[in-house]
Amino acid sequence: MSGFKKFLMRGNLVELAVAVVVGATFSGLVQALVKDLITPLLAAITGGREPDFSQYYFTVNGAKFMYGDFINHLLSFLIIASVIYWLVVMPMTRLITFFDRDKEATEKKCPECRSDIPVEASRCAFCTVELSAVRAADKPPV
Repeated sequence: MSGFKKFLMRGNLVELAVAVVVGATFSGLVQALVKDLITPLLAAITGGREPDFSQYYFTVNGAKFMYGDFINHLLSFLIIASVIYWLVVMPMTRLITFFDRDKEATEKKCPECRSDIPVEASRCAFCTVELSAVRAADKPPV
């Protein structure tokens, strides 16, 4: 029983549970945003009707293929994905870039193999080129 208790109290499991709950709540929020604001906006732009393809289908040997319903789900996915991108991903990327721009660089690119190496390194750990020799050779003669 102590092993099970230890498993339940691990930080990763608690973080995962919180992420699932927040993700489910956020999913409802995004769906409401799309249903209540974005879709009516699209309807206003396209002439007052919300796009609905659910009645489109074709039959083959009595089997009904509801391709219109698939189109509805595809459009819903594209709208939700674009809302997430423009209202969550883009602002977060800008915010992270804003806070990371003042950090001092701790790595640099090796001029030979283009691997990331520490700034203080005098030799590349990947291709073993001596960085001070490369720096001297790269400098134009004075």
